Amino acid sequence: MSPRFRRNCLLVGIAGLAACATGAAANPAAFFRAYLVAYLFWLGIALGCMAIVLIHYLTGGAWGLVIRRVLESGTRTLPLLALAFLPLAFGLRELYEWARPEVVAADALLRHKSAYLNAPFFLVRAAIYLAAWTAVAAVLRRWSPEDAAPPRRLRVLAGPGLAVYGLTMTFAAIDWVMSLEPHWFSTVYGMMFATGQVLAGFAFVIAVTTLLARRAPLAGLVAPNHFRDLGNLLLAFVMLWAYLAFAQYLLIWAGNLPEEIPWYLRRQQGGWAAVAVALIAFHFAVPFVLLLFRTVKRHALLFVAAGILCMRYVDLFWLVVPDLEPHGLSLHWLDLAAPVGLGGVWLATFGWQLDRRPLLPLHDPLLREALGHGHD
Repeated sequence: MSPRFRRNCLLVGIAGLAACATGAAANPAAFFRAYLVAYLFWLGIALGCMAIVLIHYLTGGAWGLVIRRVLESGTRTLPLLALAFLPLAFGLRELYEWARPEVVAADALLRHKSAYLNAPFFLVRAAIYLAAWTAVAAVLRRWSPEDAAPPRRLRVLAGPGLAVYGLTMTFAAIDWVMSLEPHWFSTVYGMMFATGQVLAGFAFVIAVTTLLARRAPLAGLVAPNHFRDLGNLLLAFVMLWAYLAFAQYLLIWAGNLPEEIPWYLRRQQGGWAAVAVALIAFHFAVPFVLLLFRTVKRHALLFVAAGILCMRYVDLFWLVVPDLEPHGLSLHWLDLAAPVGLGGVWLATFGWQLDRRPLLPLHDPLLREALGHGHD
């Protein structure tokens, strides 16, 4: 990525974060709501990249070779995202009812859960999650060769690394999002959240690789067959996300329990039903149909990936905001400023990491196979 692009992203990000600081002073509730959604979105892309590169190291093969550098650059933004969590630490009372002593005192269930849902323990757990992800990213950064085949120890790391990611992401999803409504619970929530992150990671990597493939050094090397394979993987995770989301809804609908159904009822009223329909249509149905066609995967995958990225943000907004806005769908200018501000700084950091190493490991033995496959 060009220095001009990185500089522009950084300037836009700084301007967006400055606007967020102004908005936080005027309306803290709107700021923390918007910042939480934005943080989850960009963190999801970085963690999705980490999960994909670990899957690639674990399974081997040439399918991930052309996107490895993009994936690794995504994981190297995790220290920035660990630092970006700090504003949320100051907004617990605005975001979570279990962080307000007067609410806990009046609610027997919250008192019962207070041993787990309390501010000090919440922050300790958040520090553990962020430290674990940053540590895995640091090991990947240290062990990943610049211009050769990955060492065997990376494959050994991949299995435990995926286990650490799955466990910590499940608890993080429960802590940061599910506990916005502490009376509600779902047994597939963490898996659904992790699947959405891998989906976001694939969509982001596809978009970046498509743009990079238009100029040297990837021009002529990354071919339509590579995008066909990436499109197939994107389709698989679109279907997996839809399956988990539907399974959660079906089980709660069949159970019809009073502590579970209000979560969905809240998302079917006050304008939220239209968002749910949009998610069904544009997060699943439309990408599913388009990705069945080889022509789309070869020549129009960028637009499908960009659409999925947009719907990933909408999905996070739908998961978070109804618990904080009980009177219906509500948009605030901070809902735009927060993702733009945080995203500008994140993209600048990502671009800087991407430019530090060659885009292709020229001495990896699988490189010839990978490039040859692209032109089959």
